[in-house]
Amino acid sequence: MKIEKVELHHIRMELVSPFTTSMGTEYDEEHIIVRVDGEGFTGWGESVAEGTPFYSYETVITAWHILQDFLIPSILGKNISGIDEAISSYEKVRGHMMAKAGLEAALWDLFAKSQNISLSKMMGGTKNKIDVGVSIGIQNSIPELIKKIESYLAEGYKRIKIKIAPGYDIQFIRAVRKEFQDILFQVDANSAYELKHIDLFKHMDDYNLLLIEQPLGYENIYDHSKLQRELKTPICLDESIHSLDDTRAAIELDSCRVINIKPGRVGGFTESKLIHDYCQSKNIPVWCGGMLESGIGRAGNVALASLPNFKLPGDISASKRYYKEDIVEPEFIVNKDGTINVLTEPGIGVKVNMRVLDKVTVKKKEFTM
Repeated sequence: MKIEKVELHHIRMELVSPFTTSMGTEYDEEHIIVRVDGEGFTGWGESVAEGTPFYSYETVITAWHILQDFLIPSILGKNISGIDEAISSYEKVRGHMMAKAGLEAALWDLFAKSQNISLSKMMGGTKNKIDVGVSIGIQNSIPELIKKIESYLAEGYKRIKIKIAPGYDIQFIRAVRKEFQDILFQVDANSAYELKHIDLFKHMDDYNLLLIEQPLGYENIYDHSKLQRELKTPICLDESIHSLDDTRAAIELDSCRVINIKPGRVGGFTESKLIHDYCQSKNIPVWCGGMLESGIGRAGNVALASLPNFKLPGDISASKRYYKEDIVEPEFIVNKDGTINVLTEPGIGVKVNMRVLDKVTVKKKEFTM
């Protein structure tokens, strides 16, 4: 496949409501949409680097720089036989996983379309539907949180996740479990705590949580091993896992019992599949996290979550959960049974709505041979 053109769109999409975590409040979402053209086919990907360096050191500005000056020049105008060859062409670039993931996702879509197969099939997916949950930001009051949970349960979501932070934790957990005794319920700290808060997490053991996501430092795999051995509730690592090597270290140290796989965080679908396969070999369940993606990134996440070891509901919500109007057609919806259909059309399975994409694009650049 000769790579004839690459196009970058820096997009900014307004959220339907503010989303608050321990890292701050977001009112809109900035990402980079990557388009790759070759031999009559077009592939789409999404780099989930944000406008701020709070979740990751990467931002849309750094990702744009790495894509423009290093990744795109390594493949543009070349005949690429497959994804592995593309990855090897820019293997000298260290880190910058979100930049790499955006380009790699577009290449996966491109090659799947050229072979007339779905992205799920190309990855080795086995499911027709995937179980999905919803992530709820920090709320100002318990009644507000309860009301939101009621509305999402009514929409069919199978699992509820709430964000927590110091001062917004145990009282909210207690209230949710009292109100909803039987739901699948988990919490996400986004690295907001330290090992000195161990008694707080022991208290969380009383509330039958599905898991506690990333309680401690985002690079601190070792201290999570100390915390996990004191808890009955499984710890799930997110920000700490950037590669298969990180995954192996976390599992060998017993730092967690569950892994959250985000393609953007680990550099793309190729590394995601390696992590998935390794965890499956160790009987460690995985699930697919979300980064408030547009429908382009969401389509890739749905395909990835169709692999067999994605045992827990992912953060792959309906398009309307975050955006009034998505940039793909059809938009993603949640079925009444709390699932999303795995698409069977070639590639990512959705069409990009160019009118909406142009409307949300704040910067655009084309790269040609």
